[in-house]
Amino acid sequence: MSEQLGAVARERAKHEPPLVLVADDDEIILGLITYRLEHSGYRVITALDGQEALRLAFAESPALAVIDVMMPKIDGYQLTRCLRGNEETRELPIILLTARAQEADADRGFEAGADEYLPKPFSPEELRSRVQALLARPRRQGDGQHADRSGQAVA
Repeated sequence: MSEQLGAVARERAKHEPPLVLVADDDEIILGLITYRLEHSGYRVITALDGQEALRLAFAESPALAVIDVMMPKIDGYQLTRCLRGNEETRELPIILLTARAQEADADRGFEAGADEYLPKPFSPEELRSRVQALLARPRRQGDGQHADRSGQAVA
């Protein structure tokens, strides 16, 4: 059933702006990120905990995830490992957000599979820039062609 939902979401995404999953247990930060991304032209779905974020990632097939490290139920590191361990979400670009700015924390995020690590506080422009850059990176498709993260074919 979740595979069917994911296929429908992927087909719909071909004709709409990229969908970004934002997961943070702080509703104020969640709202600020959502506002900034929506005003940058992205569609956004939100989760207040890691368990809900995991469910949404499988059901909605977002083009990118912005995940807070410290969340209830499943933390950002574990959520990232779960997403990397599943074939459907293995290549999902992930930005981890954290109030922890120690190098060891960043290393732990990259070891879990994060593509980017953004310490709080961060500027809205920095977040938008990183989202845009990650979505523009080409990824290999099963047929050997390349596509950007929004699903558009690239040379």
